[in-house]
Amino acid sequence: MALDNDAEASMAMQSETPPAPGNLAVETPPDSDKPTTAMLKADIDSGRTGDKISHYDVGLSQLGTDDEAAGNAPSHERIALARKTEAASPRVRKSSKPEGHNTWIMPLFIGFAAMVPVVVGVSLFVFNR
Repeated sequence: MALDNDAEASMAMQSETPPAPGNLAVETPPDSDKPTTAMLKADIDSGRTGDKISHYDVGLSQLGTDDEAAGNAPSHERIALARKTEAASPRVRKSSKPEGHNTWIMPLFIGFAAMVPVVVGVSLFVFNR
């Protein structure tokens, strides 16, 4: 089934930002003597593990719910070990940021793309006299 032009145009104009609660940034939780699975999930959602960007990841059930339902809730020691071993180095966390350190590339490209027609137009005007 093909979309009409209006539907295609409205889809192209939608923001890439996900709707709430997926657009919420998550802070890294503090270290604790008795960490919880919610803290481990917050580590992942905050980008501390380096495998995703820093935004809330909605899910049907929270991390650890299935283990608790099965009667095998993870101990505080296992959660602390997971938080410690899953934490990424600062270099990995920096590289996982979508904006990165190359924020100058897109403005440079747009500026170059805007200048090409101007230079061509001016040179045609000047040399056709």
